[in-house]
Amino acid sequence: MAALTRDEVVTVLGRVDDFTIAEIIAVGASREELAEANAWLANDEPLMKTGRPRASGRVGRLVEILASRQEDDESLLESGGR
Repeated sequence: MAALTRDEVVTVLGRVDDFTIAEIIAVGASREELAEANAWLANDEPLMKTGRPRASGRVGRLVEILASRQEDDESLLESGGR
């Protein structure tokens, strides 16, 4: 399994700050695991209905990082970008 690169993180997630990229790379996950975590975040209910277990391990950690980033982005939007 090859370590994720900055370019791969940006390819999967789009525009991401450097701190988040560093956090994601530090997990040691693959591009496939990052894509799976991103899918979990966007579609957790449909994935659970197909009988897949909740994300765990590296994918679970990536879900936590991405969820935190999403919450931060939403808070920033609610505050008017300040």
